[in-house]
Amino acid sequence: MPASRLHLVRHGEVHNPRRVLYGRLPDYHLSRAGRRMASAAAEYVAGLDRPVSGLFCSPLERTQESAEPFAGRFDLVPEIDVRLIEPTNVFEGTQMKRSLLNPLNWWHLRQPSLPSWGEPYASIAERMTGLMAEAWHAADGGDLVMVSHQAPIWITHLRVAGLPLRHDPRTRRCALSSVTSFELVGDVWREVAYAEPAATGGAVDVGAV
Repeated sequence: MPASRLHLVRHGEVHNPRRVLYGRLPDYHLSRAGRRMASAAAEYVAGLDRPVSGLFCSPLERTQESAEPFAGRFDLVPEIDVRLIEPTNVFEGTQMKRSLLNPLNWWHLRQPSLPSWGEPYASIAERMTGLMAEAWHAADGGDLVMVSHQAPIWITHLRVAGLPLRHDPRTRRCALSSVTSFELVGDVWREVAYAEPAATGGAVDVGAV
């Protein structure tokens, strides 16, 4: 039988003292606070008192580390899937505010609806919903947890809600270690819950693209 509910979980805070846009760069790990956030997310899902039969995460270190508390609680081995990864971004590895002050970079902002600075929003939506549907139908009942990143989760929210994919990244409702939950009814995804179980006050959250 298919899954019952699917939870998209964002990773916890990353140790990022230089405040760079880390994107897909390697060796960006959770901070101590980030590990506490990931544990809070796992506790929240466990508190729903629903069986969890599948755990997925992107290949990046911060999502694999954020999946660890889920693996321990539900006795699951995370399945790494590249479709959950952070999108590409030409500003990766830079301090965003400084980059935007350079007129040479303004060309990358010419088409925000695409967006012109990285992977198209439509591509993100397709890979995310494709994996979600594939995993849903392959499940042996229970809930699924997928640990991903801010942009893919928010783009999925917009696609499911039938809203334009173009948006201001500063307006995303996708806090660190937040949990956005969906159900598939027939062939239509529906968002059924959003929760921010982790304390994120004072957290550094400048690495999302």
